[in-house]
Parts: sequence; C-alpha cells; structure tokens
Amino acid sequence: MEKIIFFGLVIPIFAFVLYLGGNAIMKGMSAKNANKEDKNAENNEIENSSDIKENLSEELDKLNNLFKDGVLTQEEFEKAKKKLLDN
Repeated sequence: MEKIIFFGLVIPIFAFVLYLGGNAIMKGMSAKNANKEDKNAENNEIENSSDIKENLSEELDKLNNLFKDGVLTQEEFEKAKKKLLDN
C-alpha cells in the first residue's frame, strides 16, 4: 500500500520536473538561435556600410577626375559632390 502511494506521488512529480526541464532547454535554444540571427544581421549591416563607403569614395574620385579633366565646372562639381554626400 505504501509503495502505491509513493509511486502515485513520485511519478507525476518526476514527469512535471522533466516537463519543466525540457521547456527550459527549448527556450534556451530558441534564444540562442535568435541571438545568432541578430549577430548575422549586424554583420551584414557592417559589410553593407563598408560597401557603401567604398562606392562613395569611388564616385568622388570619378567626379574629381572629371573636374580635373575639365569636363565639369567648379559649380557642377560642387553640386554633384553635395548630391553624393547627402545620399
């Protein structure tokens, strides 16, 4: 009789503890995956910003070369440079 009462109490408690442990593990794994996604998104933003800076410097070099070659006037050069820097 005592064994039945003991197992009748222990088995549901053990099942509940396993449920809580499994639930905690799943939440931890999903948080870890979300953290990885955030880091990947941050790395992509950094790479994109460096690409934009490289493109900007290339465009400014092209403008400068056009100005030096006499294709653009000082006023046209300033307008084009301002337009590039504002974007």
